[in-house]
Amino acid sequence: MTSFTVPGLSSEQGTTVANTLQQRLSTYNDLHLTLKHIHWNVVGPNFIGVHEMIDPQVEIVRGYADAVAERVAALGTAPNGTAGAIEKDRTWDDYSVGRDTAQAHLAALDVVYDGVIKSNRAAIDEIGEIDKITEDMLIGQTAELEKFQWFIRAHLENSGGQLASQGKATERGAADAAR
Repeated sequence: MTSFTVPGLSSEQGTTVANTLQQRLSTYNDLHLTLKHIHWNVVGPNFIGVHEMIDPQVEIVRGYADAVAERVAALGTAPNGTAGAIEKDRTWDDYSVGRDTAQAHLAALDVVYDGVIKSNRAAIDEIGEIDKITEDMLIGQTAELEKFQWFIRAHLENSGGQLASQGKATERGAADAAR
């Protein structure tokens, strides 16, 4: 437990919020590395469009990691942004697609965004009654992530409104379905 936190929260509340944010920090660090991996490994006819669409997402997600880490510090806890923290905090599988087509990566990334957005929504629910400031930060970040997922899905959607990877729960399954 911290010996101080932001005004209006108890040390216990500050620690609870900081622990939730540590999970978001590890998630965002993993996500921006995954996005950069996709940026480097996408091939095929839609290469340049996807390659260039991913880089702004990388930068924005890196910014989210920084904002979350700074909030953790303001709450009186030391943020951990190491690779070891990502591994320790990870409740998801490592990204499983290497060099592959734009469609395969986008379908796999759709699954990644599903997981990140769902876990963000759970974090919002968890801390919403404790800290409205942190809740607001996460709501804004989640809204932007949902927009990124819409960009991804626009590439996967057919004229009937179905995604090429519809119903696939794993990155590999989604990538295979979208090829």
